[in-house]
Amino acid sequence: MKKWWRKGLFVGALGLLFLTGCSEKYPILDPAGPVGRKELNMLILSTVLTAIVIIPVIALLVFIVYRYRDTPNNKATYKPDWHESKWLEVVWWGIPIIIIAILGTYTVKETFAISKPPSHSNDPITIQVTSLDWKWLFTYPDQNIATVNYVEIPAGRPVQFVLTADAPINSFWVPSLGGQEYTMPGMALRLWLQADETGTYVGKGANFTGKGFAHMSFNVISKSESDFNNWVKDVKKSSPALTNEGYADLTKQNVVSKNEFSSYPKDLFMNVVMKNGGKYMPNMWYMDGNMDQEKPMQSMK
Repeated sequence: MKKWWRKGLFVGALGLLFLTGCSEKYPILDPAGPVGRKELNMLILSTVLTAIVIIPVIALLVFIVYRYRDTPNNKATYKPDWHESKWLEVVWWGIPIIIIAILGTYTVKETFAISKPPSHSNDPITIQVTSLDWKWLFTYPDQNIATVNYVEIPAGRPVQFVLTADAPINSFWVPSLGGQEYTMPGMALRLWLQADETGTYVGKGANFTGKGFAHMSFNVISKSESDFNNWVKDVKKSSPALTNEGYADLTKQNVVSKNEFSSYPKDLFMNVVMKNGGKYMPNMWYMDGNMDQEKPMQSMK
C-alpha cells in the first residue's frame, strides 16, 4: 500500500508540473504568435536533449549510492584495480557530442529564421521603440503618431520593432509573442514579432534600470486591421502633437501614465540614435533607409 501511495504522489506532482504550462502566468509556454512558437520549440528540444543526459545520470547516481553502500554482507562486485572502459567512454563522450550537434544546428537555423519577417502573407508594419527612464515611447513612422507605455498592432501582420534607448540599456520583451532584444543608446536593433489573434499582451523591460524599473511595463494591443486603422484616425483627430519640448519632458526620470500623440518631430528616432553615438555604430541598415525585410538584423562587431 505504501508503494502505491508513493507512485500516486509522484504522478500527481508530475501532473501539476505540466499543468502549470497552461496558466497565463507562463506566457512563454503559451505563445500567441509564430516567433514565440519557434522559440518554444527550441525550448522544448533543448529540454528533451538535456533530459537525455540528466535523467540517466541522476538515476545512476541513486543506483550507485544504493548498490555500493557500505553495509555488512553487501554482495556488489568489488574491482579495486578497474580503471577504464572504452565502451563507457564512447557513450559518455559520444552522446553529449551528438546532442550538442543537434541542438547547435537547430538553434542556428531557427535564430536566423526569427531575424526575418514571421509571415509573408501581409505587409509588415514598422514601429520605433525608445526606452526612457522609466517609460516606453512608440513612434509609428508610416502613420506619424506616437504612444507612451502602450502599443497597438494589427493582428496577423508582421511587426518590425526598431529599438533604441535614450537612457541606460534596457531589454524589450513581450513574452507571449517572442523573445527579448536589448535597447541600447546609439544602436538601432531590429526585432520581428507577430500576434496571430486579437488580444492584449503584457510587455516589460527585462533589464534593471534603476528605482523606476518596476513600472516599465506596457500593453501590446492586437486589433483587427480595420480597428487598428480606426484607432490611428482617432489618435490623429483627438490627441495633441508631441513636440521637442514634450519629448525632453519624457526623458526625465519619472513614471508617467499612458498617452498618445497625433504627430511627432521629424526624424525624432534617428536623432536620438545619432546623439547617443549612432554615427559610430553599425546602424547603416537603418540610416540609409534600407528596410529590406529579408536582411537579418545587424549586430555589433
